[in-house]
Amino acid sequence: MSSSKPVDLPAHPLTAWTGRLGLPDFTRIGDGDFGPVFDAALEAHEREIAAIADDAAAPTIENTLAALELSGDALDRVSSIFWCRAGAHTNEAIQAMEREVSPKMSRHFSAISMNEKLFSRIDDLYRRRDALGLDPETLRVLERTWKRFVRSGAKLDAAGKERLAAINEELSSLGTKFGQNVLADEAEWALFLDAADLAGLPDFLKSAMAEAAEMRGQKGRYAVTLSRSIYEPFATFSERRDLRETAFRAFTMRGQNGGAHDNGAVVRDLLKLRAEKAGLLGYGSYAALKLDDTMAKTPEAVHGLLDPVWAKALEKASADQAELEQLAARAGSNDKFAAWDWRFYQEKLRAEKFAFDEAELKPYLQLDRVIEACFDVATRLFGITLEEKKGIAAWHPDVRAFVVKNADGSERGLFLADYFARPSKRSGAWMSALRSGYRLGGGSRPVIYNVMNFAKPPAGEAALLSVDEARTLFHEFGHALHGMLTEVTWPSVSGTSVSRDFVELPSQLYEHWLTVPQVLEKHALHHESGRPMPKALLDKMLAARNFDAGFATVEFTASALVDMAYHARPDAPDEPLRFEAETLGRLHMPDTIAMRHRTPHFGHIFAGDGYSAGYYSYMWSEVLDADAFSAFEETSDPFDPALARRLRDNIYAAGGSRDPEELYKAFRGKMPSPEAMMVKRGLA
Repeated sequence: MSSSKPVDLPAHPLTAWTGRLGLPDFTRIGDGDFGPVFDAALEAHEREIAAIADDAAAPTIENTLAALELSGDALDRVSSIFWCRAGAHTNEAIQAMEREVSPKMSRHFSAISMNEKLFSRIDDLYRRRDALGLDPETLRVLERTWKRFVRSGAKLDAAGKERLAAINEELSSLGTKFGQNVLADEAEWALFLDAADLAGLPDFLKSAMAEAAEMRGQKGRYAVTLSRSIYEPFATFSERRDLRETAFRAFTMRGQNGGAHDNGAVVRDLLKLRAEKAGLLGYGSYAALKLDDTMAKTPEAVHGLLDPVWAKALEKASADQAELEQLAARAGSNDKFAAWDWRFYQEKLRAEKFAFDEAELKPYLQLDRVIEACFDVATRLFGITLEEKKGIAAWHPDVRAFVVKNADGSERGLFLADYFARPSKRSGAWMSALRSGYRLGGGSRPVIYNVMNFAKPPAGEAALLSVDEARTLFHEFGHALHGMLTEVTWPSVSGTSVSRDFVELPSQLYEHWLTVPQVLEKHALHHESGRPMPKALLDKMLAARNFDAGFATVEFTASALVDMAYHARPDAPDEPLRFEAETLGRLHMPDTIAMRHRTPHFGHIFAGDGYSAGYYSYMWSEVLDADAFSAFEETSDPFDPALARRLRDNIYAAGGSRDPEELYKAFRGKMPSPEAMMVKRGLA
């Protein structure tokens, strides 16, 4: 990866962003640029760290903590572009670079965390913190920085530091390999069909499948892919049980197909290294290590939430399955009810009970209208507006750019959105930042992006979303608002830099506004006629929103419980897939429902460290978001101005500047109990 000639970082387009709106000039960035710029940026950051550590002056907040926070700007810039490309528009060159740069970055940051002279300066400030007269945010940053160094091995002896650095490097490489293996399985598999195979499929799905087939060189045919935006509606509507089974098996076996892309050994090695890392740092399990800086604090507290939910979800799913089996029998099916039947008969039962199906809703959930609804809610709650700018070059032609403005018209930052699935993009949906917003030093305006995987319609046709996809768009935009509305001084507590089980609150809370009747009445317009969604259909949709509570809660909670089972033990299983099966057996998991994320493709916990021992956090945050939205319901105004102001100040704008429990109480006045969440899910 070394460069044959020096890189001028202040002039390179990866680090000197000279594109329109202050973005990188993506037209001047080639795949081969990343290696040399990474090398130069890493070296520059090393020099900055050495200057801080070797400073002869006594440690101060300015010459140590602030200098550390502002160091590595060039590395931050090239990294943000590279990891965006690695997730949203990759290729063989980017993947090769990812395999090379991941362990190099791990070594680099391990060296910083274990730099004795640097830690001694942080430690000096930490010991004197009560006498320094710090404001609350600065004190929190100092305390979190000290704890991060300690949790990264700053207090280990030389041998321990060396081993921890090696573990971190290997974990980084394995996480990269895991994600690339899943992407390869998703990109390489497609089930090509002809017109005779499409019985039961609505027109919107046929169009999406035709476009997917054409993208894969099979014009005139139809492709089932492993993108949820195609797989799930196919499993819902296809009358061909044999094809539903084929698609189900392919979807659930991602990362478990043998050969070069199999993740079995990768998971085994990841879990063993994580257990060793936890022990090295003095924790009884990897879950104990990861939960130490969260709201939950302990695995026992996590189970205190998940276990009662699991019991109720199993009960609901069992009752639902009995109904579905009766429906299948009435329809003339003699087959044993299986996992690939659930979505199909559930949709038929929904139509029978509520006199509508998901296909009826799609014409009213046009992508552009749902985007408008997202933005409109943000304006009504927080006063910001988003203005699209055409012709802005980004990492892919599909990316759209929006200038974010405050209520007074001043520019707040940028929002980029990449909505459509393609083989070069990993599955799922996420939010990230090219730049975070903060005030320290010269300050920085946020540049936030969302990535989705909606099925791309043929040219000239409208992109139509399911209710779940519309909810996903609101969810990820809620994360984006957390990044865009941030009002903090320190970069390390900006936006979504909060504890893992608090970070989903702004996103999951924002989902509630999708189904506020006045939002749907304004934005859920038929893509052809422009007419609003009929009130009768809206009422049916709202009445049926918890219809699949048993199925949805079982598939999610099973994933969260298996994640915790892997990481709450002091050692690691030799055969993770057998352990997965044994764990699900002890939980009495129905064989007619699959985990939402099975082990071989559970990217949340294995393609990086983000949600490891933390998948429960979606439900932990759901307890908060259900209670938070009930505050608006109590006012009978979903846009109550005083409440919206408290929501902005204490949740969306505060980042990690204060303890999350303190922030939530400042908004709501109290901490919630799980009851509101159980009611929201239809389990109470």
